[in-house]
Amino acid sequence: MTTKASLADWERLVSRDVTTNGITLRVFEHGEHRPGTPPVVLCHGFPELAFSWRHQVFALAEAGYRVLAPDMRGYGGSSRPRDAEAYDVLNLCGDLAGLLDDVGAEDAVFVGHDWGANVVWHMAWLHPGRVRAVAGLSVPVTPRSPVPPLPVLRSRLGDDFYMVWFQEPGVAEPALARNVRGTLVTPEVWSAEWASREEAELAPPPWLDEDELAYYVKAFEETGFTGGLNYYRAMDRNWALTRELEGRPITRPSFFLTGSKDPVARFMPADRLGDVLTDLRELVVVEGAGHWVQQERPEEVNAALLRFLGSVGQGA
Repeated sequence: MTTKASLADWERLVSRDVTTNGITLRVFEHGEHRPGTPPVVLCHGFPELAFSWRHQVFALAEAGYRVLAPDMRGYGGSSRPRDAEAYDVLNLCGDLAGLLDDVGAEDAVFVGHDWGANVVWHMAWLHPGRVRAVAGLSVPVTPRSPVPPLPVLRSRLGDDFYMVWFQEPGVAEPALARNVRGTLVTPEVWSAEWASREEAELAPPPWLDEDELAYYVKAFEETGFTGGLNYYRAMDRNWALTRELEGRPITRPSFFLTGSKDPVARFMPADRLGDVLTDLRELVVVEGAGHWVQQERPEEVNAALLRFLGSVGQGA
């Protein structure tokens, strides 16, 4: 089984533009459709691209799955609306439903990392008939909070916490774009304090070679970061738009994977999965892995995802 894909492998993939929900998504596809087997849709987070799933796309296709990996709304080759309201979960899930319509699929297995995980959890809540199964990496699903999230984050973690710092349009954008390479490889969490310092040029982490890093840098130098930042700016809007999710479970087969060193766990622990997921097939903690787990540890992630896909089978 292929466990690691090169940049050259990725550049040989077929991609196309899919018109959906009033925008265009750049979608990378691999693998053949098998009757009765749903496609697998891979949704990336911030600041990433469909490219962040390169190791999974080939492994899953080799195992017999049709794989769809979009540059999410706001990223890469996809449409990048300026208005933060265009990035609420209703729109993001509408994009994915439209993608299924485009390929003629009734449903799919949705896999998301970081913000992509938040989107696929909401896909299972809002469009359960389009979701055969759902898997989240790094960001767990939690019950809907009784109050909007941003005031809580501001109170508990301060104005310099990255999700709070990202809120004001025009503040984080120039700081992140000043040195795109540094933004992408820094081991620190982005903040006003981080942005105030000149950081020495860093080597990429061991799991990302210079050519792969250059692929990301080129993309974000061309697009900037506003699209990705708008996901954060829609957080309170998401809360207001999803009141009907109060107490609603996710009943589709589900899966969660994280790294033991993922800093997200410090403020979003995975201790309430069972309050939402009624059919949690597996919770995997990859020992020693950090936040970018599907790129850092593709062997373990691919094996775990294939176990999950095997447990789902061809039935609903």
